[in-house]
Amino acid sequence: MVDTKKIIIALDYDHIDNALALADNLNPDLCRLKIGKELFTKYGPEIVVKIQKKGFEIFLDLKFHDIPVTVYKACISAFSLDVWMLNVHLAGGLNMTEAAMRAKLDCGSSSKLIGVTVLTSLSDQDCHNIYGCSRENELLRLKDIAIEADIDGFVCSPYDINVLKDTTKIYVTPGIRFEDDKQDHHRAAAPKEALDLGSHYLVIGRSITGNSNPNERLEEIISSL
Repeated sequence: MVDTKKIIIALDYDHIDNALALADNLNPDLCRLKIGKELFTKYGPEIVVKIQKKGFEIFLDLKFHDIPVTVYKACISAFSLDVWMLNVHLAGGLNMTEAAMRAKLDCGSSSKLIGVTVLTSLSDQDCHNIYGCSRENELLRLKDIAIEADIDGFVCSPYDINVLKDTTKIYVTPGIRFEDDKQDHHRAAAPKEALDLGSHYLVIGRSITGNSNPNERLEEIISSL
């Protein structure tokens, strides 16, 4: 079945009341919501449960990156929250990524487990400074880890999908921007362009959350797709 809910809205807030207020002004039949480190560090599982009670599926964006046993235990805890999607940093290596996948299987979870590749905030020069190679070469290294661990997909820039291309995986793309509004993403793309490049899910934040009528803005974006 084709998933028609392609937009994931990032709840980039520092207070639970703001996140809940936004949820009250969105239609859960049209989108999913992403809870990241800022909200989860402050409120923990409470914020996940409160948002779920409003009818939303949750992408828990914590990007686990640690030794395999720690990531395994963290994933067990995360999957127990019945989140729709969870992610780990593929840079943690094959053993760590396999531990995350083992946690999913041991839980019998239907959650999607995806791997963060190269952050959209990093330029090609950043990649040389950090990884000692080009962005493309690092993507290929991380792709091999994801495929061997058999996780469900990738977090990546829309422009990186052609390098990672694997028809069995899903692609979740942050850095979705409008016109010249790239902000802190070097690898930004407009929504329709991202889908054309092969993205399955678009992570959009301020373009919706900063609008006076977020659901109307969401509907406009969906119509444009």
